[in-house]
Amino acid sequence: METLQITLFIGIFLAIALAMFFRKIPALIALPILAFAIPLIGGVSLNDTIQLVIGKGALRLHNAYTVALFGSMLGILLQKTSVAEKFIKIGAELAGDNPWLIAVLMLTLITLLFTSLGGLGAIIMVATIILPIMSSIGIGSLTVVGIFLFGLSMGGILNAGNWAVYVDVMGLSLDQIRPFALIMIGITFLGALSYVTIQLYRDGKPINLRRIVIITLAMIAAVAGFYGLFKILPAQSQQTILTILRNIGLFIKYLIGIGIASLFLINILRILLRRYGRTEQIHWTAYFTPIIPLFLILFFSMNFIAAFICGLFYGFMATYKRGSLNVLVQSIFKGGSVVMPAVTLMLGIGMLLNAIIGPGGEWAAAHPEGWPVLNLLQPLMAKLIPSSPWLYVLIFALAAPLALYRGPLNVWGMGYGIAAVFLASGMAPAAVMGLLMSVGQVQGICDPTNTHNVWLANEMQQDVQKVLWNTLPYAWIIAIFGLTFSSILFM
Repeated sequence: METLQITLFIGIFLAIALAMFFRKIPALIALPILAFAIPLIGGVSLNDTIQLVIGKGALRLHNAYTVALFGSMLGILLQKTSVAEKFIKIGAELAGDNPWLIAVLMLTLITLLFTSLGGLGAIIMVATIILPIMSSIGIGSLTVVGIFLFGLSMGGILNAGNWAVYVDVMGLSLDQIRPFALIMIGITFLGALSYVTIQLYRDGKPINLRRIVIITLAMIAAVAGFYGLFKILPAQSQQTILTILRNIGLFIKYLIGIGIASLFLINILRILLRRYGRTEQIHWTAYFTPIIPLFLILFFSMNFIAAFICGLFYGFMATYKRGSLNVLVQSIFKGGSVVMPAVTLMLGIGMLLNAIIGPGGEWAAAHPEGWPVLNLLQPLMAKLIPSSPWLYVLIFALAAPLALYRGPLNVWGMGYGIAAVFLASGMAPAAVMGLLMSVGQVQGICDPTNTHNVWLANEMQQDVQKVLWNTLPYAWIIAIFGLTFSSILFM
């Protein structure tokens, strides 16, 4: 019976995944079908499938799509008040005539921001600023999405919050995690540079390979030199430098807080004193609108939805003139309609999550034996544990696409459950970490079921499956190199 179930499970998963991959069926329809079929094959009752998987699954990502709604409202407000258009023009003027350098700078900025940020709300906020700048210098919309995804993935590699599972579940120390994370950053950065260079060439942009090589080597040397210099300093000197940097950060935080309060006050006084007119001229304070929520999230850890509401309120005040209330109301309504394709896809993603890893909550407490789908798959995955470094690289390099569509190697699907099976079967914890971090690049950059992939593709009017096709070759190569280094270090 179990053999038949596993065969049917693999068959339906591959059939639906390939149908989505080759764009024979939209993900909007495919994900709920997959979410409905998987638990039935796994032995879940029809009633539980309908209620727990379909019903509760549709609400699983409620926070993500609520944030997307408010983020879209702010984006539409920026468009309707012409702030976005002016912002793009300013970005284009600052960018100059070197799209490759600007693309790499944006890639680096995204990486740095997401070493501490996380979640769809932060992604929307950063994208509101960065996407128009890259578009304004003629970078293709598909390339813009890819650059953002590579930067987001690199930031995630260095985000210490993402290391918690390796510490808590696998018992690894930061000294074991950090060196491999730095190796993965180097590999992914080189992959991202290759992506930027090739895509800009395909977009018809002039490429100076000699300059690109020089700049790349200079950036690598600068980072390696700074890190090497820091590491050779005595421990006391390192601590002193870190303390100084923390104090500078606190000072900047206070300055930013005073600045945000001052901007709100300026606009409140401007409205009260009727310092506005009917002209199309935009007040200088309006250009801070997309930055306000970002700073509230980044420096003051404000709730994402609250930060977007503050941004909407600030944007309304900064662009206030007669008729502004109607513009705000229209932005709220249109913002909801614009983001609905992404929201609808997130409903299916939530269903698929519940189908694979279970609904949790009350169900988990009432059924300590575990979710049937996971119970069915874990023994199968235990048989795939490699016995040598070469098999480790070969098996998981070929299996890397299983990180897509909430597959067995997807950390937001069955990945951590499968990792637990690998650990219990004797695989070294560091090797499991290397596996998840390497293959995780395929998931983080390419997976059409990621909420950030869905939102970014929707925002740039691209098909999320097309984004997968565009980025998968680069992410797959990055995963192979990561697995190779992991096998050398940990197997």
